[in-house]
Amino acid sequence: MSRPWPLLLLLVCLAAAPAAAAPPASPPQPVTLAAALARAEADSNTIAEARARLAARQADLAGAKAARLPTLSTGYSYARLGEEPYRVFAGQQVVVGDQDNFHGDLTVSQPLFTGFALSTRKEMAAIGVDIEAMELERARLEVAQEVKNAYYRVLLAGRVLTVANEEVSQLTAHADNARHFLDQGMIPENDLLKAQVALAEARQQAQRAMASRGKAVAAFNLLLSLPLTQATAVADEPGDEHAAAPALAPLITEALATRPEVRAMQLMVAKAGQATRLAASAFYPQVDLVGRLQRDTENGDLTTNDYANRDTSSVMVEARWQLFDWGKRRAEVSSRRSEQHALAARLHQLEDTVRLEVQNALLDRQVAAANITTAQAALAQARENFRLTTLQYRESLASSTDVIDARTFVTRAETDYYSARYGLRLADAALERAVGRLPAAATDQAPQKKPAAAPTSRGDAIAQGVTP
Repeated sequence: MSRPWPLLLLLVCLAAAPAAAAPPASPPQPVTLAAALARAEADSNTIAEARARLAARQADLAGAKAARLPTLSTGYSYARLGEEPYRVFAGQQVVVGDQDNFHGDLTVSQPLFTGFALSTRKEMAAIGVDIEAMELERARLEVAQEVKNAYYRVLLAGRVLTVANEEVSQLTAHADNARHFLDQGMIPENDLLKAQVALAEARQQAQRAMASRGKAVAAFNLLLSLPLTQATAVADEPGDEHAAAPALAPLITEALATRPEVRAMQLMVAKAGQATRLAASAFYPQVDLVGRLQRDTENGDLTTNDYANRDTSSVMVEARWQLFDWGKRRAEVSSRRSEQHALAARLHQLEDTVRLEVQNALLDRQVAAANITTAQAALAQARENFRLTTLQYRESLASSTDVIDARTFVTRAETDYYSARYGLRLADAALERAVGRLPAAATDQAPQKKPAAAPTSRGDAIAQGVTP
């Protein structure tokens, strides 16, 4: 009988062999701005709340439409009399009913005229839907701007961290040179100490820059519903830094026509006009067409009536008209009309605010664009100054302080340059928000409504709010 030594030896060798190395995981692809906007559009709680409010107003509109249709109702009642009802004929009491009385009815009611109340409520509900649609658009604009701001802050924080690390690297090299020169007796010891202190400060600054980038990434992750500690990378997409600034007048015209806040306020003025009309409907009579089928019996299952018709049907037109109420209706109409005028005045003030926001955003953009050119020139000068100072230090023509100051100028110039670059993108995002432009991702998903014409005066706004 052969021993299984060869098989055991093979198993031992296989167990001892190193496992095949798993292929290295590829780093995640950087998030683009378009992808970030699309994710925020889908996952934002602010947008979800606005959508829910819009759905509520749509349900209100469905209810207002249904109020103009016929209604069907039924009723059931029981009454017991103290004694049997009777009538007196020829001096004799004749029982004409039962002590137990059961009643059931089926009623169809159709409003014929309500003083335009039902149609006005329907119009008000439709305006409410449009207002919430504007609120949804405003939420999209707010979320888009927040995402853009967070996106560009992550990029800026990354650039600042790179600058800080470069400063650490260059000051490390300078400290090494200073130690070498000290060993050669070319510089005093305090030059080395200055270099070491500057290096320590640069390392601290790099740590602060790393923390700032971590905070920026966490804020960006929060907007995208990602884990706060996830190391999200963003793509630095090229921007047109030399694009000409747009003209102010067309931007203001566009903002007044497209800003959801302005359009919502115009709709609120119109809704206030409908509220005035609804209050005035109380001056008119209310007319309903009512059809009723009823059954009166002496038993609970509505089957027997020994004294009268068991089944009775009727069709009637019912009118109600309140003639006098001590001026209550007139006061209600006056109150609604005053609220309409107040909203029209608020609309005028909002339009002025929008004009100012657009102008300020455009001025900020112009300043940011101008700062890029200035920062580029300053950065080139600072880098050349650092290069020359470093060469002079190696030739013992400059001190350690001169090198440290030159590197500080480079750090400041690089930080200013990147701040200007991403400041321009932030300014563009603020200008788009001031004008009311939705990003392409949000525009593709949102139903676009025709912009409402901006009233030119308070009187025009009031006229737009009143439905004839």
